[in-house]
Amino acid sequence: MTASLVLGPAPDVALARINPVAQLSAIGIVTVTLIVSLDIVTPSVVLLAELALLPAAGLTSPSALLRRSWPLLLGAVTIGVVNVVISDDAGPLVGLGLALRVIALALPGVLLAAATDPVRLADALTLHWRLPTRVAFGSLAALRLVPLLIVELQTIRLARRARGVDARRNPLRAAALFGSAIFTLLVGAVRRGSRLATAMDARGFDSGIARTNARGSVLHRRDYRFVAATGLVCAAATALSVLLGTWSPIFVGG
Repeated sequence: MTASLVLGPAPDVALARINPVAQLSAIGIVTVTLIVSLDIVTPSVVLLAELALLPAAGLTSPSALLRRSWPLLLGAVTIGVVNVVISDDAGPLVGLGLALRVIALALPGVLLAAATDPVRLADALTLHWRLPTRVAFGSLAALRLVPLLIVELQTIRLARRARGVDARRNPLRAAALFGSAIFTLLVGAVRRGSRLATAMDARGFDSGIARTNARGSVLHRRDYRFVAATGLVCAAATALSVLLGTWSPIFVGG
């Protein structure tokens, strides 16, 4: 299985027609809305809206969604459980709200990665937000390496299994082996990143010369409508929370 099949933008999906900077602007609105609130209603409404976008991002298969978001789900569950255990004031409802908040904050990034070509993202950042090409194309190179890291992690685990290194049914042993594999992957990623940075500098990515853009990036009316719809959903989620009496702003209740 190639890296593009493991992780990459789904071809010809509805969300791919939205300009990347419009998607990033929408993510910013969602992030601000969820960060300033500490209730359960706001993230629930926002999360329902995000889940409705899964087909538009090409994530119609539960297995594909789980493959992309299992670290997110694990982190959300961990945060919810830890806050309930260590806090005297946090009950199960508070833990659930925190878990939903984490998922609602991170899921837009999953949608963006699933539906957006990194090349389009780099073009949009340089043309609309005037980011330096060093930053934009460095981010592009990093995104291009993510599928390769996933393939390498699978290769490391298969190689260890071929040598007889297997946790079998021991969860502690499995956790130790997984941590060791992640460390091996991290070392390889740092080395590859250093070589890639040297190669990009050798090709003039840090020459200081203004670069032209052959592909271009255009903001359409649908992009503005998408950002406006995101703002309306977030405003409706906050208003519903206020009406139900559950809204607790972080600068007051936190």
